Amino acid sequence: QSESQAMSTNLKYLSLGILVFQTTSLVLTMRYSRTLKEEGPRYLSSTAVVVAEFLKIMACILLVYKDSKCNLRALNRVLHDEILNKPMETLKLAIPSGIYTLQNNLLYVALSNLDAATYQVTYQLKILTTALFSVSMLSKKLGVYQWLSLVILMTGVAFVQWPSDSQSTATKELSAGSQFVGLIAVLIACFSSGFAGVYFEKILKETKQSVWIRNIQLGFFGSIFGLMGVYIYDGELLSKNGFFQGYNKLTWIVVVLQALGGLVIAAVIKYADNILKGFATSLSIILSTLISYFWLQDFVPTSVFFFGAILVIAATFLYGYDPKPAGNPIKA
Repeated sequence: QSESQAMSTNLKYLSLGILVFQTTSLVLTMRYSRTLKEEGPRYLSSTAVVVAEFLKIMACILLVYKDSKCNLRALNRVLHDEILNKPMETLKLAIPSGIYTLQNNLLYVALSNLDAATYQVTYQLKILTTALFSVSMLSKKLGVYQWLSLVILMTGVAFVQWPSDSQSTATKELSAGSQFVGLIAVLIACFSSGFAGVYFEKILKETKQSVWIRNIQLGFFGSIFGLMGVYIYDGELLSKNGFFQGYNKLTWIVVVLQALGGLVIAAVIKYADNILKGFATSLSIILSTLISYFWLQDFVPTSVFFFGAILVIAATFLYGYDPKPAGNPIKA
Protein backbone atom coordinates (compact mmCIF):
# COMPACT_ATOMS: atom_id res chain seq x y z
CA GLN A 1 0.00 0.00 0.00
CA SER A 2 2.65 2.52 1.07
CA GLU A 3 4.78 1.70 -1.97
CA SER A 4 1.96 2.38 -4.41
CA GLN A 5 1.16 5.54 -2.46
CA ALA A 6 4.72 6.81 -2.81
CA MET A 7 4.60 5.93 -6.49
CA SER A 8 1.38 7.90 -7.03
CA THR A 9 2.80 10.84 -5.07
CA ASN A 10 5.82 10.84 -7.34
CA LEU A 11 3.62 10.66 -10.41
CA LYS A 12 1.56 13.49 -9.00
CA TYR A 13 4.52 15.83 -8.61
CA LEU A 14 6.16 14.68 -11.81
CA SER A 15 3.03 15.43 -13.81
CA LEU A 16 2.67 18.77 -12.03
CA GLY A 17 6.27 19.66 -12.81
CA ILE A 18 5.78 18.82 -16.47
CA LEU A 19 2.59 20.87 -16.47
CA VAL A 20 4.36 23.91 -15.04
CA PHE A 21 7.10 23.53 -17.64
CA GLN A 22 4.58 23.10 -20.45
CA THR A 23 2.36 26.02 -19.44
CA THR A 24 5.34 28.32 -19.01
CA SER A 25 6.93 27.47 -22.33
CA LEU A 26 3.54 27.70 -24.04
CA VAL A 27 2.82 31.15 -22.61
CA LEU A 28 6.24 32.45 -23.67
CA THR A 29 6.33 30.96 -27.16
CA MET A 30 2.73 31.97 -27.78
CA ARG A 31 3.40 35.51 -26.72
CA TYR A 32 6.56 35.60 -28.80
CA SER A 33 4.75 34.15 -31.82
CA ARG A 34 1.92 36.68 -31.57
CA THR A 35 4.23 39.68 -31.25
CA LEU A 36 6.87 38.66 -33.78
CA LYS A 37 7.07 41.11 -36.67
CA GLU A 38 6.60 39.16 -39.87
CA GLU A 39 5.71 39.85 -43.47
CA GLY A 40 2.58 38.17 -44.74
CA PRO A 41 -0.54 37.27 -42.74
CA ARG A 42 -0.24 36.19 -39.13
CA TYR A 43 -1.46 32.70 -38.34
CA LEU A 44 -5.08 32.35 -37.26
CA SER A 45 -5.28 31.32 -33.63
CA SER A 46 -8.58 29.54 -34.22
CA THR A 47 -6.92 27.16 -36.70
CA ALA A 48 -4.02 26.59 -34.31
CA VAL A 49 -6.51 25.34 -31.72
CA VAL A 50 -7.93 22.81 -34.19
CA VAL A 51 -4.52 21.57 -35.34
CA ALA A 52 -3.54 21.08 -31.68
CA GLU A 53 -6.68 18.97 -31.15
CA PHE A 54 -5.81 16.80 -34.15
CA LEU A 55 -2.26 16.30 -32.89
CA LYS A 56 -3.66 15.38 -29.48
CA ILE A 57 -5.89 12.73 -31.04
CA MET A 58 -2.99 11.31 -33.04
CA ALA A 59 -0.80 11.15 -29.94
CA CYS A 60 -3.53 9.42 -27.93
CA ILE A 61 -4.15 6.87 -30.65
CA LEU A 62 -0.42 6.11 -30.58
CA LEU A 63 -0.54 5.72 -26.80
CA VAL A 64 -3.55 3.40 -26.98
CA TYR A 65 -1.67 1.47 -29.70
CA LYS A 66 1.27 1.12 -27.33
CA ASP A 67 -1.12 -0.01 -24.56
CA SER A 68 -2.60 -2.69 -26.80
CA LYS A 69 0.88 -4.20 -27.28
CA CYS A 70 1.42 -2.49 -30.65
CA ASN A 71 -1.16 -4.72 -32.26
CA LEU A 72 -3.22 -2.94 -34.91
CA ARG A 73 -6.15 -5.32 -34.66
CA ALA A 74 -6.29 -4.86 -30.90
CA LEU A 75 -6.10 -1.09 -31.34
CA ASN A 76 -8.94 -1.17 -33.82
CA ARG A 77 -11.02 -3.30 -31.45
CA VAL A 78 -10.36 -1.01 -28.47
CA LEU A 79 -11.27 2.12 -30.41
CA HIS A 80 -14.36 0.45 -31.80
CA ASP A 81 -15.56 -0.96 -28.48
CA GLU A 82 -14.82 2.06 -26.35
CA ILE A 83 -15.84 4.87 -28.66
CA LEU A 84 -18.33 3.67 -31.27
CA ASN A 85 -20.10 1.00 -29.24
CA LYS A 86 -20.62 3.25 -26.23
CA PRO A 87 -22.22 6.31 -27.77
CA MET A 88 -23.63 7.53 -24.46
CA GLU A 89 -20.23 7.40 -22.77
CA THR A 90 -18.72 9.24 -25.71
CA LEU A 91 -21.49 11.84 -25.78
CA LYS A 92 -20.93 12.57 -22.10
CA LEU A 93 -17.63 14.12 -23.18
CA ALA A 94 -19.31 16.44 -25.65
CA ILE A 95 -20.24 18.55 -22.62
CA PRO A 96 -16.78 19.35 -21.23
CA SER A 97 -15.39 19.48 -24.75
CA GLY A 98 -17.99 22.00 -25.91
CA ILE A 99 -17.38 24.05 -22.78
CA TYR A 100 -13.61 24.03 -23.36
CA THR A 101 -14.10 25.31 -26.91
CA LEU A 102 -16.58 27.94 -25.76
CA GLN A 103 -14.06 28.95 -23.13
CA ASN A 104 -11.22 29.32 -25.64
CA ASN A 105 -13.41 31.69 -27.62
CA LEU A 106 -14.60 33.54 -24.51
CA LEU A 107 -11.02 34.22 -23.54
CA TYR A 108 -10.45 35.95 -26.85
CA VAL A 109 -13.52 38.10 -26.18
CA ALA A 110 -12.20 38.83 -22.70
CA LEU A 111 -8.71 39.75 -23.85
CA SER A 112 -10.08 42.03 -26.55
CA ASN A 113 -11.97 43.98 -23.90
CA LEU A 114 -9.74 43.85 -20.81
CA ASP A 115 -6.14 44.69 -20.20
CA ALA A 116 -4.04 41.62 -19.55
CA ALA A 117 -3.54 42.32 -15.84
CA THR A 118 -7.24 42.56 -15.00
CA TYR A 119 -7.88 39.52 -17.14
CA GLN A 120 -5.32 37.38 -15.33
CA VAL A 121 -6.51 38.33 -11.85
CA THR A 122 -10.12 37.64 -12.61
CA TYR A 123 -9.33 34.43 -14.44
CA GLN A 124 -7.67 33.06 -11.32
CA LEU A 125 -11.14 32.91 -9.78
CA LYS A 126 -11.36 29.60 -11.58
CA ILE A 127 -9.25 28.09 -8.80
CA LEU A 128 -12.05 28.86 -6.38
CA THR A 129 -14.84 27.75 -8.72
CA THR A 130 -12.92 24.51 -9.29
CA ALA A 131 -12.63 23.96 -5.55
CA LEU A 132 -16.35 24.63 -5.07
CA PHE A 133 -17.33 22.28 -7.90
CA SER A 134 -14.94 19.61 -6.55
CA VAL A 135 -16.54 19.81 -3.15
CA SER A 136 -20.07 19.73 -4.50
CA MET A 137 -19.71 17.27 -7.40
CA LEU A 138 -16.94 14.94 -6.27
CA SER A 139 -17.84 15.22 -2.57
CA LYS A 140 -14.19 15.99 -1.97
CA LYS A 141 -13.31 16.98 1.57
CA LEU A 142 -11.05 20.01 1.87
CA GLY A 143 -9.29 20.64 5.16
CA VAL A 144 -8.89 24.01 6.85
CA TYR A 145 -5.37 24.29 5.47
CA GLN A 146 -6.60 23.74 1.96
CA TRP A 147 -9.29 26.40 2.14
CA LEU A 148 -6.76 28.73 3.69
CA SER A 149 -4.26 28.04 0.94
CA LEU A 150 -6.91 28.75 -1.70
CA VAL A 151 -7.57 32.15 -0.14
CA ILE A 152 -3.83 32.90 0.06
CA LEU A 153 -3.46 31.80 -3.54
CA MET A 154 -6.20 34.16 -4.71
CA THR A 155 -4.63 37.03 -2.79
CA GLY A 156 -1.20 36.25 -4.15
CA VAL A 157 -2.37 36.10 -7.74
CA ALA A 158 -4.25 39.36 -7.34
CA PHE A 159 -1.03 41.00 -6.11
CA VAL A 160 1.02 39.48 -8.93
CA GLN A 161 -1.36 40.88 -11.50
CA TRP A 162 -1.85 44.24 -9.80
CA PRO A 163 -1.42 46.75 -12.64
CA SER A 164 1.45 49.16 -12.10
CA ASP A 165 0.88 52.90 -12.57
CA SER A 166 2.49 52.99 -16.00
CA GLN A 167 -0.16 50.67 -17.39
CA SER A 168 -3.20 52.24 -15.80
CA THR A 169 -3.27 55.46 -17.84
CA ALA A 170 -3.51 53.64 -21.16
CA THR A 171 -6.31 51.36 -20.03
CA LYS A 172 -8.53 54.10 -18.62
CA GLU A 173 -9.50 54.98 -22.17
CA LEU A 174 -11.36 51.69 -22.54
CA SER A 175 -15.07 52.35 -22.27
CA ALA A 176 -16.89 51.00 -19.23
CA GLY A 177 -19.19 49.01 -21.51
CA SER A 178 -16.47 46.93 -23.13
CA GLN A 179 -14.80 46.42 -19.76
CA PHE A 180 -18.08 45.02 -18.49
CA VAL A 181 -18.36 42.68 -21.50
CA GLY A 182 -14.81 41.49 -20.86
CA LEU A 183 -15.53 40.92 -17.19
CA ILE A 184 -18.66 38.90 -17.90
CA ALA A 185 -16.73 36.82 -20.43
CA VAL A 186 -14.03 36.02 -17.87
CA LEU A 187 -16.57 35.18 -15.17
CA ILE A 188 -18.45 32.80 -17.47
CA ALA A 189 -15.11 31.28 -18.46
CA CYS A 190 -14.22 30.79 -14.77
CA PHE A 191 -17.41 28.94 -14.00
CA SER A 192 -17.36 26.91 -17.19
CA SER A 193 -13.71 26.05 -16.69
CA GLY A 194 -14.31 24.93 -13.12
CA PHE A 195 -17.31 22.88 -14.12
CA ALA A 196 -15.76 21.26 -17.19
CA GLY A 197 -12.57 20.37 -15.33
CA VAL A 198 -14.39 18.73 -12.43
CA TYR A 199 -16.87 17.01 -14.74
CA PHE A 200 -13.95 15.55 -16.71
CA GLU A 201 -12.26 14.48 -13.47
CA LYS A 202 -15.49 12.82 -12.34
CA ILE A 203 -15.78 10.89 -15.61
CA LEU A 204 -12.09 9.89 -15.46
CA LYS A 205 -12.35 8.62 -11.92
CA GLU A 206 -15.69 6.86 -12.32
CA THR A 207 -14.94 4.72 -15.35
CA LYS A 208 -12.35 2.11 -16.13
CA GLN A 209 -11.59 3.63 -19.52
CA SER A 210 -8.06 4.77 -20.14
CA VAL A 211 -7.37 8.47 -19.94
CA TRP A 212 -6.11 8.33 -23.56
CA ILE A 213 -9.42 7.01 -24.84
CA ARG A 214 -11.08 9.84 -22.96
CA ASN A 215 -8.78 12.30 -24.64
CA ILE A 216 -9.54 10.91 -28.08
CA GLN A 217 -13.22 11.49 -27.35
CA LEU A 218 -12.55 14.99 -26.02
CA GLY A 219 -10.36 15.81 -28.99
CA PHE A 220 -12.92 14.49 -31.44
CA PHE A 221 -15.62 16.82 -30.17
CA GLY A 222 -13.06 19.57 -29.66
CA SER A 223 -12.06 19.44 -33.31
CA ILE A 224 -15.66 19.60 -34.46
CA PHE A 225 -16.51 22.56 -32.22
CA GLY A 226 -13.18 24.15 -33.07
CA LEU A 227 -13.76 23.88 -36.81
CA MET A 228 -17.16 25.49 -36.35
CA GLY A 229 -15.35 28.28 -34.54
CA VAL A 230 -12.87 28.71 -37.39
CA TYR A 231 -15.66 29.11 -39.92
CA ILE A 232 -17.70 31.46 -37.76
CA TYR A 233 -14.78 33.69 -36.76
CA ASP A 234 -12.28 33.51 -39.59
CA GLY A 235 -14.35 32.29 -42.51
CA GLU A 236 -13.44 35.19 -44.83
CA LEU A 237 -9.72 35.12 -44.06
CA LEU A 238 -9.76 31.37 -44.49
CA SER A 239 -11.19 31.48 -48.00
CA LYS A 240 -8.66 34.16 -48.91
CA ASN A 241 -5.38 32.71 -47.59
CA GLY A 242 -6.11 29.12 -46.64
CA PHE A 243 -6.08 27.18 -43.38
CA PHE A 244 -2.34 27.18 -42.78
CA GLN A 245 -1.71 30.83 -43.60
CA GLY A 246 1.17 32.39 -41.72
CA TYR A 247 2.35 29.12 -40.20
CA ASN A 248 6.08 28.88 -39.54
CA LYS A 249 8.41 26.85 -37.31
CA LEU A 250 7.40 28.84 -34.25
CA THR A 251 3.69 28.35 -34.90
CA TRP A 252 4.23 24.61 -35.04
CA ILE A 253 6.14 24.70 -31.75
CA VAL A 254 3.21 26.54 -30.15
CA VAL A 255 0.72 24.05 -31.60
CA VAL A 256 2.73 21.03 -30.44
CA LEU A 257 3.11 22.52 -26.95
CA GLN A 258 -0.62 23.12 -26.85
CA ALA A 259 -1.38 19.54 -27.85
CA LEU A 260 1.12 18.28 -25.29
CA GLY A 261 -0.65 20.41 -22.71
CA GLY A 262 -3.90 18.57 -23.29
CA LEU A 263 -2.18 15.27 -22.57
CA VAL A 264 -0.29 16.53 -19.52
CA ILE A 265 -3.46 18.01 -18.05
CA ALA A 266 -5.24 14.69 -18.46
CA ALA A 267 -2.39 12.95 -16.67
CA VAL A 268 -2.44 15.54 -13.89
CA ILE A 269 -6.17 15.15 -13.37
CA LYS A 270 -5.70 11.40 -13.30
CA TYR A 271 -2.88 11.39 -10.73
CA ALA A 272 -3.49 14.63 -8.87
CA ASP A 273 -6.61 16.75 -9.17
CA ASN A 274 -8.01 19.90 -10.70
CA ILE A 275 -7.20 22.13 -7.78
CA LEU A 276 -3.52 21.22 -7.92
CA LYS A 277 -3.71 21.96 -11.62
CA GLY A 278 -4.74 25.50 -10.70
CA PHE A 279 -1.68 25.85 -8.52
CA ALA A 280 0.57 24.64 -11.31
CA THR A 281 -0.91 27.28 -13.58
CA SER A 282 -0.30 30.03 -11.03
CA LEU A 283 3.28 28.96 -10.51
CA SER A 284 3.82 29.02 -14.23
CA ILE A 285 2.37 32.55 -14.50
CA ILE A 286 5.04 33.70 -12.08
CA LEU A 287 7.74 31.70 -13.79
CA SER A 288 6.84 33.04 -17.22
CA THR A 289 6.74 36.59 -15.89
CA LEU A 290 10.22 36.21 -14.45
CA ILE A 291 11.57 34.63 -17.61
CA SER A 292 10.00 37.34 -19.72
CA TYR A 293 11.74 39.86 -17.45
CA PHE A 294 15.18 38.29 -17.80
CA TRP A 295 14.95 37.00 -21.32
CA LEU A 296 12.32 38.84 -23.36
CA GLN A 297 12.93 41.99 -21.27
CA ASP A 298 9.42 43.33 -21.73
CA PHE A 299 8.36 43.40 -18.11
CA VAL A 300 9.59 45.04 -14.94
CA PRO A 301 8.45 43.34 -11.73
CA THR A 302 7.45 45.55 -8.81
CA SER A 303 7.77 44.78 -5.11
CA VAL A 304 4.03 44.01 -5.11
CA PHE A 305 4.69 41.37 -7.75
CA PHE A 306 7.31 39.65 -5.63
CA PHE A 307 5.06 39.74 -2.58
CA GLY A 308 2.29 38.11 -4.57
CA ALA A 309 4.66 35.54 -6.02
CA ILE A 310 5.80 34.50 -2.55
CA LEU A 311 2.17 34.15 -1.44
CA VAL A 312 1.37 31.93 -4.41
CA ILE A 313 4.34 29.68 -3.76
CA ALA A 314 3.51 29.49 -0.06
CA ALA A 315 -0.10 28.62 -0.87
CA THR A 316 1.03 25.83 -3.19
CA PHE A 317 3.01 24.19 -0.44
CA LEU A 318 0.30 24.78 2.13
CA TYR A 319 -2.28 23.07 -0.07
CA GLY A 320 -0.19 19.92 -0.20
CA TYR A 321 0.53 20.05 3.54
CA ASP A 322 -1.25 17.35 5.49
CA PRO A 323 -1.10 17.81 9.26
CA LYS A 324 -2.70 14.42 9.99
CA PRO A 325 -0.56 11.28 10.40
CA ALA A 326 -0.16 9.57 7.04
CA GLY A 327 -2.15 6.55 8.21
CA ASN A 328 -5.52 7.61 6.80
CA PRO A 329 -5.32 9.30 3.40
CA ILE A 330 -8.27 11.59 2.68
CA LYS A 331 -10.37 9.96 0.04
CA ALA A 332 -10.30 12.09 -3.09
